[in-house]
Amino acid sequence: MKPVSAQQPDQRVPIPQQGSAMALFLRVLGPGYLVAVGYMDPGNWATDLAAGSQFGYRLLWVVGVASLMAMVLQTLCCRLGIATGFNLAQASARLLPRAWRVPLWLLAEVAI
Repeated sequence: MKPVSAQQPDQRVPIPQQGSAMALFLRVLGPGYLVAVGYMDPGNWATDLAAGSQFGYRLLWVVGVASLMAMVLQTLCCRLGIATGFNLAQASARLLPRAWRVPLWLLAEVAI
């Protein structure tokens, strides 16, 4: 089965079969990744495409920095869970005074 053409939906576009299995995999990886992101988070997908069409590759460094920040936060949350048995919300509820918890909760809600 050939993929459907975007310009002519009633026709198919051939995928070249030359090269190794890895080369074929890499040919379909990009479109497959876009479809997966679009299915999981369509709002993010639309925002990313709009930003990419407006700024091109000039903001690509932001993706790297945001990914590193997310990895650090996930690592710290994993360590917290392993060491204490609490997730981040439970640890905050037990260790922080209410004056800190409410603004942090509101900030998390706005960020989502």
